[in-house]
Amino acid sequence: MKTQVAIIGAGPSGLLLGQLLHKYGIDNVILEARTPDYVLSRIRAGVLEHGFVDLMREAGVTENMDREGHIHDGFSMMINGRRERIDLKGLTGGHTVMIYGQTEVTRDLMAARAACGATTVYEAAQVALHDIYSDHPRVTFVHGGETVTLSCDYIAGCDGFHGPSRQSVPKDAIREFERVYPFGWLGLLSDTKPVEDELIYVSHPRGFALCSMRSPTRSRYYVQVDQTERVQDWSDDRFWAELCARLPAEDAARIETGPSLEKSIAPLRSFVVEPMKFGNLFLVGDAAHIVPPTGAKGLNLAASDVYTLYKLLCKAYLDNQPDLLERYSEICLRRVWKAERFSWWMTSVLHNFNHDPFSQRIQEAERAYCVSTIAARTSIAENYVGLPYERIE
Repeated sequence: MKTQVAIIGAGPSGLLLGQLLHKYGIDNVILEARTPDYVLSRIRAGVLEHGFVDLMREAGVTENMDREGHIHDGFSMMINGRRERIDLKGLTGGHTVMIYGQTEVTRDLMAARAACGATTVYEAAQVALHDIYSDHPRVTFVHGGETVTLSCDYIAGCDGFHGPSRQSVPKDAIREFERVYPFGWLGLLSDTKPVEDELIYVSHPRGFALCSMRSPTRSRYYVQVDQTERVQDWSDDRFWAELCARLPAEDAARIETGPSLEKSIAPLRSFVVEPMKFGNLFLVGDAAHIVPPTGAKGLNLAASDVYTLYKLLCKAYLDNQPDLLERYSEICLRRVWKAERFSWWMTSVLHNFNHDPFSQRIQEAERAYCVSTIAARTSIAENYVGLPYERIE
């Protein structure tokens, strides 16, 4: 097999990159280790920055999103027992976020790729990258019992934290930055009406909580738990009781409970690798960086990587400017570190850390200050809706 761009991973970032490249006539093949059903079974976030929404429009994949997605003009932070609303639209000159589940994004992109006839190979086993520093990289994989070689010009590693792309990089060529947090998020998905039309972030002495949603009839709730907790020890009743204990009484009274559709514990970490380009291999999304979910940046940060790589590949193929691809890391990492900072800040401010008395008072002061002035609220809003993508000239 031969293509121009080999894309490893058929999650939303790989599919979005493939769709954008196909739109401009750049041939690409996507390799995915799992089945389509498995990919769609992953329960992930659903808060989309305005830049991500614009990129979906550029890819021409918005019909379902426009019909079923929900625009949010703001969100609330519950601090010291008081609800403080962050007016995203008013503080950012009209920018908003959209609530539309990652599963739906992935399904829409899968359908668009099938409709355009581009190649996706599911259940591609033993994926291995070769000659990434040469002008002729290749990817080998096993499919249907046969070993296949895919020759290409460039490889986009959209295969997540545990995928083979980053593992193919020589250890002495890559630098890792990491912070692991001493807690996780216990999440529950249920077919119940959300307690509020907008997200509520809760700082409470018992621990952080988040009231979110996937639709007007499907809710997603989270509570902070110790990293030693096991999901099997949390019955639905125990979860609902703990969530309500962290909410003001009037909000707890409005919670509609029901059986869980899915329940899991996600550990929290911050992780970045530098650089993000190795020869003709480009790391995209979780292959290069992880953020705590507090700032709703994971999928959105992957989308900004996709934007940068797609624009640079268009410059390389359509404008005969392949040298611009050398800028991929520096452009991406500028935005990556800003998003990492915001996610770290949201996590540090809203969660319980069992601080020493001095650090506890500093955290309380930070919580109070972050909603006390227009400047502070504007900073939160600008980061939450998403910092602008860097223009590719």
